[in-house]
Amino acid sequence: MFLVTGIQAAGKSTVAQLLAERLPRSVHVRGDAFRCMVVGGQEEMTPEPSEEALRQLRLRHRLTAQVSESYTEAGFTVVAQDVILGEHLAETVALIRVRPLRVVVLAPHPDAIAVREAGRDKDSYDVWAVRQLDHILRHETPRIGLWLDTSDQTPAETVEEILVRARSEP
Repeated sequence: MFLVTGIQAAGKSTVAQLLAERLPRSVHVRGDAFRCMVVGGQEEMTPEPSEEALRQLRLRHRLTAQVSESYTEAGFTVVAQDVILGEHLAETVALIRVRPLRVVVLAPHPDAIAVREAGRDKDSYDVWAVRQLDHILRHETPRIGLWLDTSDQTPAETVEEILVRARSEP
């Protein structure tokens, strides 16, 4: 199982999809889908999140772990992805019992994120600034797994690096 994380516009969705496509019998679990399922009472994450927003975030991470484990038990290789930063990364890793679990943190430079964000159809940074989330990523997120500066990589190059490193690890 792979767990891909990083801030918005880091390339998580693209990399996770391409990675899943390179693996036989694979599934791409998008954690954000669970956020989108909340129709009434959704509380968005903000720089000062409410208790309810944090509760919903933890629920989303728990559901990602549970669904990923179910697919793994059915014989699929799972590539799960979501924005999982700060203390939430260690919490989510602890929820996932599947081993080996390969955590991949996409950490391109904030300037690269800004360029990518400018080229996207959606605006991820209406409340959060790139540098705020980047600070949380680099200074509050535990150094779990493989951290990649993908600033100068294409998504295909990132996937290739992930696969090469996964093959070389026990």
